[in-house]
Amino acid sequence: MDGMYTLSGFLVGVVVGVTGVGGGSLMTPLLVLLFGVSPVTAVGTDLLYASLTKSLGSWVHGLRGSVDWKVVGLLSLGSLPAAMVTIAMLKYLALDEKTLRSVVTGVLSFALLLTACSLLMMSRIRKLVQRKGGRIYESHHHHLPVATIITGIVVGTLVTISSVGAGVLGTVALLFLYPRMPAVKVVGTDIVHAVPLTAVAGMGHLALGTVDIVLLGSLLLGSLPGIYIGSHLSAKVPDKVLRPVLATMLLIIGTRMVLY
Repeated sequence: MDGMYTLSGFLVGVVVGVTGVGGGSLMTPLLVLLFGVSPVTAVGTDLLYASLTKSLGSWVHGLRGSVDWKVVGLLSLGSLPAAMVTIAMLKYLALDEKTLRSVVTGVLSFALLLTACSLLMMSRIRKLVQRKGGRIYESHHHHLPVATIITGIVVGTLVTISSVGAGVLGTVALLFLYPRMPAVKVVGTDIVHAVPLTAVAGMGHLALGTVDIVLLGSLLLGSLPGIYIGSHLSAKVPDKVLRPVLATMLLIIGTRMVLY
């Protein structure tokens, strides 16, 4: 099975490299539905997987200057404590396996469907918030820091329970909060924020015993070259084709997870 895990990591890595999204959205349900991995273990393992695979992208964006560090700080101010509180709650509640499985599966299904809808609406959302006179969609300057921290809390909680949300949902939130931020900076800021968030959440799951280290190694073995190859293919595949296909896949997977 290690070989199949590596192959899966490679395929997901290619998708992430080409589209820039889809890591947690694809990897976690793939582990659950295809390989029968426990949803909780799939989430915990995928979180550490995400933190490691996104570190390179974070480093590149940092060098390019395509990161708004103030926004990263505000998001982290909400998301990192939210991740730690969520882990503490999971430990404190000590839910039985069946209940915990239901909670994780339910949140995962919701996050997948929300991500799919966000992908389908991404171009419209971008036009809506960036059009002239779009200040109605931009929070007042004094409210932006609080709104950004609250966004971090929501994303941090969602990511810790489902491993989904740090990518597309974070990007959509930033588009609404900062409609005049350049697209490349939105992506870079979101990726940089995702690294510490998934690391903290992943380490929390590791402490809970819901991370499979062997599985993590197998996934990384395939995903790193996959992301490298995918990033070089990205310029050759039109975005208007990729996003609808990925969104449709997530809708199908999300619906399947509801019935899981």
